[in-house]
Amino acid sequence: MSTPTGPDNGLPVRMPRPRQPGRHRRPEPAVAPEGAPALVLAVPGSPSPAVRSVAEEIVSIARSELPGLEAAVGFLNGDDVEFPSLSSVLAQAAALRGERYEFALAAGREAAEPTGPAAVVVPLLAGPDSELTGLIRDAVAAAGAPAELTDVLGPHPLLAEAVHVRLSEAGLARADRARLFTVATAADGIVLATTGGDEAVQAAGITGMLLAARLAVPVMAAALDQEGSVAAVAEQLRGSGSQSLALAPYLIGPELAEGLLEQAAEAAGCAVAEPLGAYPAVGKLVLSQYTTALGIAPQPQGAAVR
Repeated sequence: MSTPTGPDNGLPVRMPRPRQPGRHRRPEPAVAPEGAPALVLAVPGSPSPAVRSVAEEIVSIARSELPGLEAAVGFLNGDDVEFPSLSSVLAQAAALRGERYEFALAAGREAAEPTGPAAVVVPLLAGPDSELTGLIRDAVAAAGAPAELTDVLGPHPLLAEAVHVRLSEAGLARADRARLFTVATAADGIVLATTGGDEAVQAAGITGMLLAARLAVPVMAAALDQEGSVAAVAEQLRGSGSQSLALAPYLIGPELAEGLLEQAAEAAGCAVAEPLGAYPAVGKLVLSQYTTALGIAPQPQGAAVR
């Protein structure tokens, strides 16, 4: 026989805790506001099934972080059929918003006339690239649709984390500096490779400082699209005492010309890691640019609710 406080053997019974009000409650997950503009990921470079797969996975990450988000992929060099162009995707977003408004009126529902951007365009670029961002800006203007263009994704500490992970996946760095074991092939100097000229190298240098703090090895930025830049930086690292070098792309991937990374690694005598690709932090930074443009502040997981 049991009592309200436990069975007759005297053992305590674990009772469910009442839900705690106030700051100890878990926050409700953020959702996209009704009628919010679409997030359009602007993908540079030459379209391909592999590039589309990376872009779609990044968009999927953003959707998972903000349920209800409308998102699409537009290719800077798209053909409007297999790889829809950025301009066509933006035009479709504006047309869809207009159709929804007209449908609401026809159904007798009250609806505010659409104002503001129909889409927020986020360039899929880790760092500044004046040529590519200029082309994206031209494509946005050519669409003739109300859209807002955000800044690129970096520099940002999450991108330093992403580069670290790609290096560890290639066996060129420890996954965790605090662990006691070593990696026999770990590099003792990192060339952080980007494209976009001097401005891009300077921005990559900021991420490089964050990466150097994570790895406790010297990190220097170089430009893949400037002849001899990677090799010169590699020699500078060797001159300062580094013997085993790694080339780490500070690039998502689609903006990277085919073969350029491998040629630079061979010329500099460096092992090479993979581009950032669809690392989860990239999707989160894409969403962060979108929410910042709209003034939305999603509730972070674990934050207190009052």
